[in-house]
Amino acid sequence: MAVGRAKSSKTQSLDAALGEVIQMALSDHVSFEQIQLQTGLSADQVKALMRRELKRGSYVAWRKRVREFSERRGAYKRGVAQVSPYDRPSCR
Repeated sequence: MAVGRAKSSKTQSLDAALGEVIQMALSDHVSFEQIQLQTGLSADQVKALMRRELKRGSYVAWRKRVREFSERRGAYKRGVAQVSPYDRPSCR
């Protein structure tokens, strides 16, 4: 039976902070700007962290979702109606 070391309180707090950033990044309700205000991490730093911490498939799915969500959000801000994915020429 292997005896594991107990994590130091510093390591535990870093793990908790890392988990919090990941949780915010996975949320559809928290923007990169909000993450930066709370943690000081830029969007590129958050993406690098997510790439390092998530499985490859999870990271790819997350980036796709974030990209699509930001495109829709941009359309709303410009006052352009959202285009249904079924109206796109590639889906016909």
